[in-house]
Amino acid sequence: MQIHVVELGETIDSIAETYRTTTQAIIDVNELEAPNDLVIGQALVIPIIGQFYFVQPGDSFYSIAQQFGMPYQQLAQINNFPVGNTLPVGFRLYIPPQPKSDITSNAYIEPTGGTVSETLINAANKTTPYLSYLAPFSYTINDDGTLNAPPLDNLRQIAENNNASLMLAVTNLREGEFSTELGRTILTNQTIQNNLLDNIVQTAQAGGYRDVHFDLEFLPPENREDYNAFLRKARDRLHAEGFMISTALAPKTSATQTGIVYEAHDFAAHGEIVDMVVLMTYEWGYSYGPPMAVSPIDEVRKVVNFALSVMPASKILLGQNLYGYDWTLPFEQGGEAAEAVSPQRAIAIAREQNVQIEYDQEAQAPFFTYTDEQGSQHEVWFEDARSIQAKFDMIKELNLLGISYWKLGLAFPQNWVLLQDRFNIRKNPGMS
Repeated sequence: MQIHVVELGETIDSIAETYRTTTQAIIDVNELEAPNDLVIGQALVIPIIGQFYFVQPGDSFYSIAQQFGMPYQQLAQINNFPVGNTLPVGFRLYIPPQPKSDITSNAYIEPTGGTVSETLINAANKTTPYLSYLAPFSYTINDDGTLNAPPLDNLRQIAENNNASLMLAVTNLREGEFSTELGRTILTNQTIQNNLLDNIVQTAQAGGYRDVHFDLEFLPPENREDYNAFLRKARDRLHAEGFMISTALAPKTSATQTGIVYEAHDFAAHGEIVDMVVLMTYEWGYSYGPPMAVSPIDEVRKVVNFALSVMPASKILLGQNLYGYDWTLPFEQGGEAAEAVSPQRAIAIAREQNVQIEYDQEAQAPFFTYTDEQGSQHEVWFEDARSIQAKFDMIKELNLLGISYWKLGLAFPQNWVLLQDRFNIRKNPGMS
């Protein structure tokens, strides 16, 4: 697979010719709505085996081969070009496919209302072939330790049809908000804990779940050790019943980071206790915050580096958003919320507004600005093939366990194509 960024004057036909593929293949893999009206700066996935590299000034066989992790002699031989000759700038070299590594992948799916919407059913059907786990979000906890189930419809059958396991996500959400008081009750009352674990085991057994996932947020900082103790208790009970246990962790960059979102999440303890963790490495750019990348890779790396200092890479799932935001400017704290947009919708907006897509190299994220019909200015940050490839590269570089997506429902076809191309997806993974 190749990632190509559309330049001025290029067409779907000229791009297909450059890469020796067909226009229909490019249209299909990117799910292009307007293939004859490409946006300058738009990233396309080119469905070819391996990729092409176009020689840049200063390149040599050695430097290019290093970049792709292969011997320079092999690169020269594949391309039938004498290794001692100077490479012409612009010369097209073929790079064979790189070896795939194994990855564990999870995606949350959040039904609202009494049923699972047709959009979410379609998303689950399309994406579970690329998932190790599907996590219905969420089972909420009552004051007595009983559980409220989310709508499930046929999600279990969809997962089973695609050899994906179910993850039972348990939260301290109450009326759509994480409840600090409920969290305190769960962590300090042994009777309620025992009832909760009984209900979790019964639910997991009846529902065909493989992993129990605790996403307890906004916990009182003074209950940090209580949370650790609860997780040890839960681990022993769940392991005895044959279930795995995982947790979601706030994006901390140090053990001493303050704030109710962070303090009760003890990275070192979770790394020792549970089978895997999801780092919630997204929402730097969020609906009520100033415009910026949702998961800028420079900030993501700081969180991952801290996590790696206290836990093994083999337990870390990198959190990844499947959406972006469209902010109305000027940004005002407490003002209008930004609109969540899919990568597909973001490109459509750029096309409709006839604006070019830019790319922030530091954040490794695409963005653009436009003025709407009412004269209001907007700033849009989203994800594309380049930004997701940067996360895949980090996962490979650091040998992380895998990736966890928040959340299904907004279309991002390039992600799934690249995920399959770059990795072997573990199915029915067990305890390490």
